[in-house]
Formats: sequence, structure tokens, C-alpha cells
Amino acid sequence: MPHTMPNLSRRAFGRLALASSAAAFGGALGAGYARAATPKGEPIKVGILHSLSGTMAISETTLKDVMLMLIAEQNRKGGLLGRPLEPVVVDPASNWPLFAEKARQLLSVDKASAVFGCWTSVSRKSVLPVFEELNGILFYPVQYEGQECSRNIFYTGAAPNQQAIPAVDYLLSEDGGGAKRFALVGTDYIYPRTTNQILVSYLKSKGIADEDIMVNYTPFGQSDWQTIVSQIKAFGAAGKKTAVVSTINGDANVPFYKELGNQGISATDLPVMAFSVGEEELAGMDTKPLVGQLAAWNYFESIDTPANAAFIKQWHAYTKQPKRTTNDPMEAHYIGFNMWVQAVTKAGTTDHDKVIDAMVGIRQPNLTGGVAEMLPDHHLTKPVFIGEIQDDGQFSVVWKTPALVPGQAWSPWVAQTKDLIGDWRQPIACGNYNSATKTCLSHKHA
Repeated sequence: MPHTMPNLSRRAFGRLALASSAAAFGGALGAGYARAATPKGEPIKVGILHSLSGTMAISETTLKDVMLMLIAEQNRKGGLLGRPLEPVVVDPASNWPLFAEKARQLLSVDKASAVFGCWTSVSRKSVLPVFEELNGILFYPVQYEGQECSRNIFYTGAAPNQQAIPAVDYLLSEDGGGAKRFALVGTDYIYPRTTNQILVSYLKSKGIADEDIMVNYTPFGQSDWQTIVSQIKAFGAAGKKTAVVSTINGDANVPFYKELGNQGISATDLPVMAFSVGEEELAGMDTKPLVGQLAAWNYFESIDTPANAAFIKQWHAYTKQPKRTTNDPMEAHYIGFNMWVQAVTKAGTTDHDKVIDAMVGIRQPNLTGGVAEMLPDHHLTKPVFIGEIQDDGQFSVVWKTPALVPGQAWSPWVAQTKDLIGDWRQPIACGNYNSATKTCLSHKHA
């Protein structure tokens, strides 16, 4: 990870925070909490590794809150293996080396059976060797750039083929406007750069020429967008339908969208497809100039299912904030937590090796009406939705994949990884298995 400055990563100036799901919540939450005897015995400790201070607190505090809600609900249902769950909350303070230190504390001192945490890719990269060294379990809930597959991490957010690729497919389609030129605009760090490396290769495979692809990166906190938006506008004035794919993260989204409005650019003229703008971010913006602009996610708060309605109701009751939004990473934590509960129950123990092995194949209802499955590469099956921004700050779904999309750890659109797969089952038991040469590059991550 070359970049060391504060990684607002998916900080998304509001708090991309999570959208913890309520699939299984359907009955229990809808009818009220399950009332079981208070569990006895030695607590099972669950680590919560999210920034509660620093630049990422605005995003990650919500993830901490949703984890506490899920743990409390599980304890009301009798705990796990007849024992209570005990949350162990630490604050890595948006400090990437401190993430590794706190992860080591959770695993070696607190003896956490599982850890739910991280937001930015740089924080995940920081803790990854710690989890591998100490054989811990991390559930990572945020959409990311892929190109990684560790036995000790379960990636419950979207891989590029579950967000970026379907979003571009939509923009290329007649329904999405049939774009022929693409401006890839992002913040300068690993997630946008790796995602755009994949997208450039993919667009070329679809017949988009080099001269019809513009790539631009800006620092975190970019506030002056006048020149860049003018360049995008000029790029889009070449007579071909043009779309913007935005991997802009953090507070920079606010002046970016504002400048689009200042220069009279509407969604009809130049659609913007965002990967890090959700309900939480829109809550802090004037959405009227943004109506019709797009975002790709695996969950939207507006999706009408009994499970989602129950989850939203539960979230509002728990936070005592009836207008507090839900979002995609929250659902990822909900799915991951409930899968972990299933795996521990199936294994009959919290032993890390046995739980890791038990996780593959676990199925858990999501909030949008489908069922997530944990795959051999430790990624999930997910639906993909394209939403249009509405003037109330919610999204109207305009397109979705016809079926759940299996997450791919390694992109087939990058030459160096096109033959790689992750499969943590025996006999392969490898995160970067070369399917062409039938060899494992490393029995850890790549």
C-alpha cells in the first residue's frame, strides 16, 4: 500500500457506514425481541475494530453501533453455545499502524473469537498479517478493490465484479444510455486505482478505445473542482454519449457534485455513477441538483422487503433516532455476523480453524429478498442494484442483476490475475491458486 495519508477510503463524507441486514430479523425483529433465558458461562468475546475518533469516526462509529445491536439481539436469543457474547470495543483512531496494534490486542490479549472491523483498504492491509500470524478471524464489511484472498478474512462487502463491472455494463446498455466515452474520476489511493485498472481493461474488451477513456485522480479532501469538471465537460462534448464513473471518496463528493450543478451539468447530460455515495452521504447534501444521478450498491434502504422493514425499525428503536439511515456496509456486517453465529453453532466450538472451515457454504438471508452464501474464496453471493438519486435523499432502483452474483477475489480482467482463484477448501486450500498451472502461489494471501 504505497499511500499513507489518512485514507478516507470509503469514508464518504457522511458515513457510508453500514446497513446491517435484517433478513433473519424478519420474525424475531418484527414480532419483538426473542425472549430467552439469560445465557450463563464464560463469555465469548467479539472484537469490534472500528475507528471511534479521527477522520474515519464519522463512518465507522455506525458500524460499531450496529455490531452492538446485533450482539445484544443474539444475547436476547440465548447467546451462542449457551454462553453470552461480550463485545470488546477498541478505537484504532483512524491510524493505520494502530489498527494492527489493536488487532493484536484483540487476538492475543482479549482472545476475541472473531473480529468485525476496518473500513479503508489501508486499514485492512495493516491488520491482515496480524490475523494471519495469530490465526484470527476478521469480517470486513466494505466494498473494496479485490485482488486479495486471505484464509483469515471474510470479505462481506462487494468485490469489483459485484459493483464496478455491473455498473459499467448498465452504462453501456441501452437502458443506461449507451455510453461510448467514460471519465473515471477517483481519489488517489489503492481502491480507486485498482478498481480503475480493472475497469479500463474491461472497457477495452467492450470495444471502448483508449482515447474514449479519461482517468483522473485527486487528493483526499479536494475542494476546488472547477477545472476538473470543466475538463470532464469538454471530454463529454466530443459527440459521443459520455458517462462518469466516480470512485471519489470522503468530503470531496460535496464540492464535486456542487460544481456539476454550477456548470449546469445534469444527469441527463452527463450521468455520474458513484460507488461510494449512499444514503448516509446524501443526508448531508442538497439532493435537488443530483436527482437522476446514479449509484451502484448491493443494498438500498428504499428496497421494500419485510426483512428490510424489520431491520430499519429495529435500527431506529436501538439508536432512538427515527430518521437515522441504513446503508450497504451495515447489511454486510449483519450477514457476516449471522453467518459467524451459524458457523460456530455448526462447529460446536469457537476454535478458529474449525469455524473458518465451517464458514464455507453457510447461507444467510439478506435484507433485499435473496440469500447470501459464503463461497470458497471467502466472498459472498450478492445482488447488484443501480439506484437513481431522488429529491428526498433516497434511491429509486432502476436496474438489478437477474440473479445473485458470486464475488470474485481475483479479477479476470487483469492479466496477472486472470487465472487465479481462491479456494480455501481441501485439497486446494489456497487463496491464489493458478488454475492454468495448477499451482498455489502462496498458502497465505497474495
